[in-house]
Amino acid sequence: MGQHERKEMLRFLTCGNVDDGKSTLIGRLLHDSKMIYEDHLEAITRDSKKSGTTGDDVDLALLVDGLQAEREQGITIDVAYRYFSTAKRKFIIADTPGHEQYTRNMATGASTCDLAIILVDARYGVQTQTRRHSYIASLLGIKHIVVAINKMDLNGFDERVFESIKADYLKFAEGIAFKPTTMAFVPMSALKGDNVVNKSERSPWYTGQSLMEILETVEIASDRNYTDLRFPVQYVNRPNLNFRGFAGTLASGIVHKGDEIVVLPSGKSSRVKSIVTFEGELEQAGPGQAVTLTMEDEIDISRGDLLVHADNVPQVSDAFDAMLVWMAEEPMLPGKKYDIKRA
Repeated sequence: MGQHERKEMLRFLTCGNVDDGKSTLIGRLLHDSKMIYEDHLEAITRDSKKSGTTGDDVDLALLVDGLQAEREQGITIDVAYRYFSTAKRKFIIADTPGHEQYTRNMATGASTCDLAIILVDARYGVQTQTRRHSYIASLLGIKHIVVAINKMDLNGFDERVFESIKADYLKFAEGIAFKPTTMAFVPMSALKGDNVVNKSERSPWYTGQSLMEILETVEIASDRNYTDLRFPVQYVNRPNLNFRGFAGTLASGIVHKGDEIVVLPSGKSSRVKSIVTFEGELEQAGPGQAVTLTMEDEIDISRGDLLVHADNVPQVSDAFDAMLVWMAEEPMLPGKKYDIKRA
């Protein structure tokens, strides 16, 4: 159990045009990773005959398209999150909608991800929604991209088709100055399982890794900011008079017991007395870890405050430049007043 807890977590999303096979791909990952219970697989097999879209094959998309409206229409509407693990890593998948009117849901799903799988239908190549999702991924700073060229079985795993789509995508990425840390291209068939978990014999010309091999080995530790401690307080934990802790997830930096910290915006300071987790106390914690901190002094710290190192305080300003992903139907109007909810 402890070994499982220590495994690194990778958060990734699938995105692309409608019907490119995003939900089927996730279903295939879960199926071939042996992460589906037998009774669940039997239920999906039965449902495939009733509302599936894959003929005689099991419709693995039904594993993630859970809403009745999604199954009836054969599309994904909401962001569906799924958890699974392998011997090497833990994963959280965000399956995002492909339809244009649900693009805001894709942006929501992408906001916390380390990696994006951008699906491209081998029959149609790079589409408008492919470009839109790629641009959002670049805006949100996703550092690892896998361009999964799906449904290659429908053109006999033709290497020329793969290379043509790869060239088109690279030309588009260059045009928007999209330069992630890593970018891989994988020819696959999510429906049949080619190059998803296991390498396929139908594409002997492809010498790269399967999708699962990429997911298990992509280097994400270097993406983290270990220098600037930023700990937003999400909850003040006061179970009794003897304990007052401040719970949250470290956005960046490393905190140690005994560190001198400053509370923003008040500017009050104290030292970290303990770093508490469900499994017990820690000597230090790093980016992405959910912990509760206690302080040496009784100072006022509230939900929404930011804890930082005393010798590394962020710049405080009432003006900043930002790129917004605007999700409302009506356009944003210069001069109009808006309320901003910060989290």
